[in-house]
Amino acid sequence: MLWKYLKLIVKDNMCLNIFVNITNTYINLDHWLSHFKILLSIIIPKPNKASYNSSKIFRPIVLLNILGKHIKKFIGERLQF
Repeated sequence: MLWKYLKLIVKDNMCLNIFVNITNTYINLDHWLSHFKILLSIIIPKPNKASYNSSKIFRPIVLLNILGKHIKKFIGERLQF
């Protein structure tokens, strides 16, 4: 799911309420689906380096499921209050 689609979905109050209910259910059940635990790690070499023999020359980037990322954000904000 792309971020732009998620932004359009949560503009509708009914869809936003469903999204919040899903988040609340995760908190109440104390369970996190394995679908949201899957991540993709990409390693990007830093530009203009003479040699790529060292691990410091690379930047690892972790990509998470967008929906799972936002549910975690909602949970974090809820736990703050």
